Formats: sequence, structure tokens, C-alpha cells
Amino acid sequence: MLDILRRIVQDINATRDLSEALNLIVVEVKAAIHTDVCSVYMTDHTRGEHVLMATDGLRPGAVGKVRLKLGQGLTGLAATRAEPVNVDNAPAHPAFRYIAATGEAPFRGFIGVPIVRRRKVFGVLVSQQREQRKYTADEESFLVTLAAQLAGCINQAEIRQALERLDDDALSGTLFLEGVASARGLAIGEAVVVFPATALDRVPDKDIDDPEAEASRFRQAVAAELAELQRLSERMRLLLAAGDRALFDAYGLLLSSDSLVNGTLERIIAGNWAPGALRATVLEYANIFAEMDDPYLRERAADILDLGQRLLDRLQEEQVVNRHYPDHTILMGEEISVSQLLDVPPEKLKGLVSVRGTGTSHVALLARGLGVPAVFGVSNLPPGRLNGREVAVDGYTVRVCIQPSSALRQEYLKLIAEEAELSRGLQHLRDLPAETLDQHRLELHANSGLFADIAAARNSGVQGVGLYRSELHFFLRDRFPGEEEQATIYTRVLRIMEPHPVVLRTLDVGGDKPLPYFPISEQNPFLGWRGIRISLDQPDLFKTQLRAMLRAGAVYPNLAILFPMIGGVGELSEALDLLRCSEVELREDGVPVRTPRVGIMVEVPSAVYQIDRLVRMVDFVSVGSNDLTQYLLAVDRNNDRVAKLYDPLHPAVLLAIRQVVEGGQAAGKPVGVCGEMAGDPASALLLMAMGVDSLSMNLGSLLKIKWMIRSIRYEATQDVLAEAMRMDNAAAIREHANTFLDQQGLSSLLRVGK
Repeated sequence: MLDILRRIVQDINATRDLSEALNLIVVEVKAAIHTDVCSVYMTDHTRGEHVLMATDGLRPGAVGKVRLKLGQGLTGLAATRAEPVNVDNAPAHPAFRYIAATGEAPFRGFIGVPIVRRRKVFGVLVSQQREQRKYTADEESFLVTLAAQLAGCINQAEIRQALERLDDDALSGTLFLEGVASARGLAIGEAVVVFPATALDRVPDKDIDDPEAEASRFRQAVAAELAELQRLSERMRLLLAAGDRALFDAYGLLLSSDSLVNGTLERIIAGNWAPGALRATVLEYANIFAEMDDPYLRERAADILDLGQRLLDRLQEEQVVNRHYPDHTILMGEEISVSQLLDVPPEKLKGLVSVRGTGTSHVALLARGLGVPAVFGVSNLPPGRLNGREVAVDGYTVRVCIQPSSALRQEYLKLIAEEAELSRGLQHLRDLPAETLDQHRLELHANSGLFADIAAARNSGVQGVGLYRSELHFFLRDRFPGEEEQATIYTRVLRIMEPHPVVLRTLDVGGDKPLPYFPISEQNPFLGWRGIRISLDQPDLFKTQLRAMLRAGAVYPNLAILFPMIGGVGELSEALDLLRCSEVELREDGVPVRTPRVGIMVEVPSAVYQIDRLVRMVDFVSVGSNDLTQYLLAVDRNNDRVAKLYDPLHPAVLLAIRQVVEGGQAAGKPVGVCGEMAGDPASALLLMAMGVDSLSMNLGSLLKIKWMIRSIRYEATQDVLAEAMRMDNAAAIREHANTFLDQQGLSSLLRVGK
């Protein structure tokens, strides 16, 4: 049986498409277990049906036409239970459902084995026998093993496409689809489906006779694109806050970076034409970013690809199609690029929906800045069939409603009006402190990595920058930036935010996010050479950065330095020694030095257990909630197989953070939290109750978190926290915290509707 199983799997992997694979499966399985019928039903979760997709033994004409409701018949029973159903006399079973179109009347023996991947049923593998008999344990084991293999071979997108091909008729009735949280809000409008332009990765290499002329052509394209970005920035000036226009600065920075432009020019001078040189350079750097662990940096890969596509369009002088956009446009596609978003007049863009994408992409950031709801990661979305249809986007429940009923449409319109009223009502909080009704105060800070982010923070009423990712400036170069370059950057950042504090995190790179010119390849980069470990092993690079930060701090007094990935006292002692050494060197060079505040990021469990000793060595502590959650739960949040297990409200995470807070309080040192927890209302509530001193978050969440803080009593949060700490699972804790927010009249933080 093992040899047969291996052969079938090999044959499946060699097929060209899903239809061919399924037809091969039914033939080979039927022969392997000597049965009369073998069929495969695929599950269409969108419509709530099991569809007959392939058979050997039933009527061929039934393929694609026979559909069972979820849970219907013995096939549906196997899917519902997510376990095999093996009966010797199918017609006598209470769940049996006879379907005349299949011609299955003569068959009595039945076994249905669910095809399951990551807790989701993809379909059911069915075998049937004329005579009354139960399939043997060996046969059942064979089918179960094969189904498990099939689940790994079959791509969900292929299933969706195959189901679409079976039914090209217009959608009927209301259809609900689910995605991942991207940008909150509500919208209703007409779907406009966009498709990618000529793919950058398809551009071939081509030898040229005049490299200088080709280089000139490329420089002209870069100059034209810079001018266009400036025009777009001006167009958005009245619609977006300065920080939300950071994208244009980011693109401008990329266009003027050594990595992208000079890398392309070097390839052109070497004899490749501009499009081919651009493709090679863009893909090189996009791949580097795409493999990084940090979600913020990983999403920059999409920015590089999008900018590369824009430049390619200019080089190839492609004609831009002037599309018609309705007044209430819901932009929809497999993956929406920044360019496609910017092509829509801002006053007409009401929502975004895509198959791929995350809440940390620049498209999502722009959507939040524009106040446009977005739902990405809608894996079962059939965009090709939805153009022109009415669509409702619900960024709160993370659902997309296709063709809402009249009653549902009216409800959405009512909620949209309420949401607009709420947004207007929060603007007055901009310059007010984040203080509870009983005068407990927190500091609200911004996370940042770009100059424009800093400018936005300055104009948004934040009390400082809690995390500035210094590594971004390293990624945009083809070498390590020198002391002068870094000092200029850090000085500018401090100047923009003065007098508010700015926490500059030292270089945080590694195998999970390697620099283009400093590659690191490891089997397990999450547990490898990264963060402070690299800095300590490369003291020359580390001291260069520290000297640059100290020089900036000598000009502006609002500097704080943060060491990432500290795992113990030894590492912190070494880092502090190098900092003091850098101070001495600068003084010896005649440079005035002002000793900055110094802190550590608590993001590995060992730091939690040593917090009492660590906190006495620094001025403040910042909890990196994203990595701390990942390490405590042993869950890679970027691995979709286990991502559902990642939850910062897990009791173990809350216990760890409370221990850090208590350690800080005992030493009289402030403790802050940065990461996704800070901008989540339920998490922020519990963190405040623990006594956290500051929260550092995305600017889009700031006013809502401030509203939450100013609407409740700190004393009341103590009871909420006490009850939460007695609970044993994250879902219960979140429900408990959200219930409290509901009771305080803050339900709009969680969903629209009063």
C-alpha cells in the first residue's frame, strides 16, 4: 500500500491542474482498493455546498452538477464530523441522501474520508461498493493517509478557481466572505475589479549597444516618477495627514537610494537594457524584504515591487487606461497595489477588498489614513465575477457582503452614518491628555521608521516616539551608513519631535531580516544571530551607530536609546560598556556629549525572568509584545499553519507582562509596551490596568485608544484585570475585556452601532 500511495502522490504532483489531479485520483484509488466507485467532492464554503468534482463509477454527467448542502448525506456527515464515515449498508443509514443524477442506486458499501488541512475541510474522498460490506481497517487507513497527502497537494486557490469554472452564471442572493483585519470602517458601493499590469518578473534580459544612452533613459524615468510622486502628494495634501503621506516620502527615498537606482544603473552599464536591469534589482531587494520576520519591514517588499512596476511602465511607455470609477468605488482584486489605489479619485474611493495582503502593508496604511475600510486575505473571493456588483465592506467584523439585501443595505447605511459621527467626535481629543476619569494618566507614543511618520506623529498629539526602527535606513543602502550619515538622520528625527522624547532602537537585523550587503543564512533565524547579538559581535558597527546617536543627542536633548533582543545581564552589560566607551571617544574628539536615557526591549522570556536585575541597569523598559508573544507561545505569527494560536491576550503573555511591570515599579522605572497590543482596545485596557506607563502604536489607533482611556475609571479596570488573570484562555479574556468596554459605552471601538 505504501508504494501505491507514493505513486499516486507522485502522479498528482505531476499533473497540470486540479481537474486533472482529481480525475487521476479517482481512477487510481478505485484500482488500488478494488472498489466499484471512487469520487471526490470539493467543498465550496462560499455557497455552503459539496460539489462532485470527479468520479470513476458514477454517471460522468453528474460531475459539476451534483451539489450537496453542507452536512447533507453521508458525504456531508464525513465533512461535518471531520472524520471517516464507513457503513456497510448506506441506504439504511439515517443520514443517507439518494441523488438520482449520480446513478448510485445499486451501491451499498460506503466510506467517506474528509480532506482536511489546518482544521479546514477541503472536500471528501468517497468510495462505494455494490455489495453490502464495510471497508476494512487497512482500506480506511489507506484512504485517510491519502486524503492527508491530498490536502497538502491541493491549493485552496485552485479549488476556488475550479469551482468558478463550473459555474459561470451570475451570483444570486447575498454572499458573505471573511478576510483578515486590515483597516476598520464600513462602506458600501460598486465593485471595480483591477488586474495587475505586465508583470515585472516577466521582463527578459537584453543586450544593448549603448549603455550610456540606456542609463540616461532610466534616469529620465526616475526623474519623471519623482515628479509624479510629488504631484500625487500634493493631490493628497488636503485629504491625508502628513504621516499618512509618508508613502510618497518612502517612494522618494527608494528612488534616491543607492540600492535601487545605483544597483539598476550598474546592471545597465554592464550591458543589460533598462527594464531587465530594473527587474533584477527590484526582485533582488524585494526578496530580501519579503523574507524578513518583522511585519513592517516585510511589507516593504510590496512597496519596492510596486515602485518597480511604476518605473517599468514609464520605461516601456505603456498607455494608462483611463478607467471609469463610480462615485462609491469598492476597489477589488487579487492584490491591490499602491498605484492602483492612487489611480482612484480619493473622493470616490470607499473601500478595498483583495485576496492577498495584510494590515501592515502600505496599501492598508494608506487606507487607514484615508479613512477607507479594507478587508484583505479573502481567500475565497472570486474577483473576476464581481465587477459592477454592489459590495459592502465591514472592517470591524472583517467581512465582505456581496449583493446585500435591501434591509441589510439600509442597516449598513445607518451604521456608516454613525461611524462618520464618531470620527468627527474624536478630533477634539487631539491635544487632550490620555487621562482616565479618576486622573490616572498614560503617555501615548507612535511607532515609526520614516521621516514622514515622525512628522505625522508631531502633528497628531502624541507625546513621543516610542519606537524608531533605525534599521530601515540601513536597508535602503548598498553599504553600512557611516557615522556622519547616521548622525544627520537621527538629528533630523530628534529635531522634528522636540521636545517630545524619541526612542531610537539600535540596529535590529538578522537571518529573519538580513541586510542586502550583509547576508545571514540560518536554519532557524528566529533563534539565531539577530538584534543585539549582531551588534555585540560587530562592535565597530555598533559603536558607529552609538556615536551617531550620541552626536544627535548632543544637539537635541530628547534622545533615548533602546537595545533590542536583550536576553540577559551579560548582554546588557556589554552594550552599556560600548555605549560608555563611545561617550568617552566623542569627548576625546572634542564633541560634547549628553548622556541619554537608555532602555531595553523585553521580547524574549529570559529577560522576563531577569527583569529585577535588568531594570536596575537601565532607565526604562519597553515590552516588544509581538516577539514576546511569539517566543512565549512558540508560534511563528507569519506561519498560517499556527497563526491562529498567536494571541497577545494569552494568559501566559499577560502574566509575563505583569511581571515586567511589577519589576519596573519596584525599581521606580517606567515600563512601556509597543506592538499590536498597544493599539488594540481590549489589550490596551488590561495593560493600563497593570500599570503600564506608556503605549506606543500606529497613529491610526491613537485617538480611539485615547477616547477609551478618557472614558473609564482606572479603579474600575482593576476588577477587570483581576478577573481576566483568573481566566485560562485568550478568547475568554478578550470577551471579558470587550464586555467591559461595551458597558462603558465604548462599543464603537469594537464595532459600529450604539
